[in-house]
Amino acid sequence: MKNIVCDLNYLDHETLALVLGDEDRNIRLMENYYNVKIEVERSVVYCDDDSKVKILKKVFEALISECQSNGYIDTQDVNSILNDNYYKEFIANGIGLKKFYLRTKGQKDLYQAFENNVITIAVGPAGTGKTFLAVVYAYNMLKKDLIKKIIITRPVVESGESLGFLPGDLKEKVDPYLRPIYDSFDALISSENTAKLIEKGILEIAPLAYMRGRTLNDACIILDEAQNTIPSQIKMFMTRLGFNSKMIITGDITQIDLPKPKNSGLIEAIRIVRDISEIEVVYMSNKDVVRHPVVQKIIDAYEKAEEK
Repeated sequence: MKNIVCDLNYLDHETLALVLGDEDRNIRLMENYYNVKIEVERSVVYCDDDSKVKILKKVFEALISECQSNGYIDTQDVNSILNDNYYKEFIANGIGLKKFYLRTKGQKDLYQAFENNVITIAVGPAGTGKTFLAVVYAYNMLKKDLIKKIIITRPVVESGESLGFLPGDLKEKVDPYLRPIYDSFDALISSENTAKLIEKGILEIAPLAYMRGRTLNDACIILDEAQNTIPSQIKMFMTRLGFNSKMIITGDITQIDLPKPKNSGLIEAIRIVRDISEIEVVYMSNKDVVRHPVVQKIIDAYEKAEEK
């Protein structure tokens, strides 16, 4: 039996096309998310589940509002609306005409924490934007001359292979571990400009071991994949903090690659430093995932399996 969700006859052709998405892409996202069948006939939207009519009507209202406010809507907007976690705030221009936004309330809280704290620890699943938002924040600070340098580091955790037996010099050996960082900067400012910043010494991307013995002043320092540090490493990192600097630590405690996961430095650091007033721990959730919708389902499925 068909249940009327809403009548979109009042929309102009362009807005209707945006709401439905290319080849009804947004309709397919809604069907997949709510496990319903949706049909659009002469601008009237129907679904086969009466219990989903009210929530679908709210989704269409949100989609229409977004289209009328900004003149377009993309897949990430639709996913945020479906997750009832919709938020959109411009934070940076990328290469070409690309623009980057805070996409969820959780991302807004995280970016605000960067601004309000000396050290921010961001914990959450893959796809929540922890690393990329940290990169954007650091680059925005650099553009405003609030810092002189961006330093980004990751622990090098070997998975069955020894760095000593991999071909190439040290840079060639560790670059694969640091590739996600390069990708974030390349998306923001292009690979050419990333290379120029590195050449000038303004951007440093290096393994965590390179931080030992240094005091890092006038910089934004990002430690990515911190769940794969041991306690001594993350303590060493945090104590590198110098004057006029900020630190951002990101990690996913469900993806620890250490031989003994209980020894994760990130877990211990949260327990030890969380009550320091200049430090804030921000927890991202599955609702903040802004990758393909199936990523959130994968995360949910694994969480349910671990509960059994």
